[in-house]
Amino acid sequence: MTDYERYGVYYLPDEDALADFGAAWLGWDIARGRDAAHPDIPGLPADIATLTETPRRYGFHATLKPPFHLAEGEDDDSLDAAIAGLCRGLPPAQCDGLMLARLAGFVALVPAGEDTWINALAADVVRGLDEFRAPPSEAELTRRRKSRLSDRQAANLAAWGYPHVMDDFRFHMTLTGRLSDDDGAAVETTLRPLLAPLLPVPFRIEHLALVGEDADFRFHLIHRYELKG
Repeated sequence: MTDYERYGVYYLPDEDALADFGAAWLGWDIARGRDAAHPDIPGLPADIATLTETPRRYGFHATLKPPFHLAEGEDDDSLDAAIAGLCRGLPPAQCDGLMLARLAGFVALVPAGEDTWINALAADVVRGLDEFRAPPSEAELTRRRKSRLSDRQAANLAAWGYPHVMDDFRFHMTLTGRLSDDDGAAVETTLRPLLAPLLPVPFRIEHLALVGEDADFRFHLIHRYELKG
């Protein structure tokens, strides 16, 4: 494996029409590790490059285990083996589908219907791979604490290195940076008919993806693992 600055465990869609749309929309194809040309979509409140600047480097994904530096004594190979072993015991997870929503000002795809099994999968991944996570630096802790965390989020940060995990996790596939209410509504209105034929029904997670962040802060797919439990 190539050395990366940080690693994470994501859900990435299979190489299908939704994945292609997400890569083009964001301008970064995480699966192929290369830039992607934005589509020409009329009716947006700003150019796509501006709307997607914040999430671009992460690629079209949902985070299951947030990006982390490797703990001392661990390496790419041991992480790879651990994820493969974990996935042998974890079953696929699903919900009714995906839908557009706005979360904290950004537009994203989120689960439609009951998301209990997806949330449980994310918790198992965070818990099962935590030994590979180096503790966050004091600077990172200070930065995250400035976000007015709840008591539970602060406890998550202390225990798991990230506030929005476990009971504070919400599966989402980010499509924009933070937008005004009017701009967010315009993006939703424009994207909804384009995405409708691409969204799976039901939505099912059958693989996890190990991803790595390069020196330019772009994330790349390293390997996919089938959930076999």
